[in-house]
Amino acid sequence: MRAYAGVIIVRSPPEAPPPGVDAALIERFSLPSTLQGMHTDTLTRPDLDWQAEALCAQTGADFFFPEPGSSVREAKRICGLCPIRSACLEYALDNDERFGVWGGLSEKERLALRRTSR
Repeated sequence: MRAYAGVIIVRSPPEAPPPGVDAALIERFSLPSTLQGMHTDTLTRPDLDWQAEALCAQTGADFFFPEPGSSVREAKRICGLCPIRSACLEYALDNDERFGVWGGLSEKERLALRRTSR
């Protein structure tokens, strides 16, 4: 039994690892019921209140998620007028959004931005 930030975790004794296998590696790379697995299960969702104020919420998704090869010019124009464009772009970068126009940038532009910021 262990306590982390006021939460008590009760675990059954682990099975003995096979000979030659490091028990720490098993714990580190095991998914559910490990400390790492519990951490990902308890992450809070991001605050998305900004989306209600976004200009894209007042138009249609067709502009922002066009068919492959279609123009994103209209979406970028709308984003350019949006007062919360920076919050949208930050959300897209933090959550690795791979499709559509977010914060005035296309998929390719966000990918290039991620690469240069590393």
